[in-house]
Amino acid sequence: MFCPRRLGTLMALLCFSLGCVPFSGQSEAPDLVWGIRGISSGRFQKPRAIAIDAHDRLYIVDMTARIQVFDVDGHFLRSWHTPESANGRPSGLTIDRQGRLLVADTHYYQMLVYDSEGNPIPEANIGGTLGHGPGEFGFVTDAVEDSQGNFYIAEYGDFDRIQKFSPEGEFLLEWGSPGEEPGQFRRPQNLEIDAEDRIWVVDACNHRVQVFDTEGKLLNCWGQEGSQPGELYYPYDLALDGQGHIYICEYGNHRVQKFTLEGKSLGCWGSQGREPGKLNNPWALARDSQGRLHVLDSNNHRVQRIIF
Repeated sequence: MFCPRRLGTLMALLCFSLGCVPFSGQSEAPDLVWGIRGISSGRFQKPRAIAIDAHDRLYIVDMTARIQVFDVDGHFLRSWHTPESANGRPSGLTIDRQGRLLVADTHYYQMLVYDSEGNPIPEANIGGTLGHGPGEFGFVTDAVEDSQGNFYIAEYGDFDRIQKFSPEGEFLLEWGSPGEEPGQFRRPQNLEIDAEDRIWVVDACNHRVQVFDTEGKLLNCWGQEGSQPGELYYPYDLALDGQGHIYICEYGNHRVQKFTLEGKSLGCWGSQGREPGKLNNPWALARDSQGRLHVLDSNNHRVQRIIF
């Protein structure tokens, strides 16, 4: 396994060509960079989704359809594969309130559920059928759970919607359709739910964030396409810190951007490249118990950790 490397904080690696400034209190260099391309344990082939549990264990899926588990410093713990992957690989991971891993099995039109050791829980799965009907799916991107145990599952393709299910997996409602108007989607790529049960969505191909209540009512919509601070270009993942901030991973801008909940930019981190502190099409990020962000630097086949 590739051993993590701690990096000094004197490296000036931020790119200011986009007009970005560092987050308040942030070192310009990543705190930790780890990972190397490969298919053996502890290595990555384009990692594309990450989740973190209450014990700060990182769950990462890559293009081999492996779900690998690491400690917070990048040491490999265990791994398993999803049942099928010939059609495509999962693109979303979330930890639910019971500590189970929810897997957006994108090209098999379903949400899979595993315990923390990788044992499947098939009775908790939702979906598996391609279609427009209730409980049927297009390409599933992510799933989250609210405080009442209800699940929200996003999908794209011909569908571009979010469906809500009961704790028992029964269809309750849906909202969204393909389009650019508020409340519509073009690839709702990832979801997060806050302490007030508001559902935050990175609407990737509309280059924006949308916020809904548990009944699908639109509460807020902000963001526009671009590379300047406050603009977004293919936002693929988001993380809330519970302190009034949202961090967004921009696949197209090769950076992470910090916002207020109302959409005011507070700074950017990263630029395109291969050196530590630079990113190459980052897919996802997760925030640990110490407030550090773990960014999937996907086309560099590694993880970078940022301290704030």
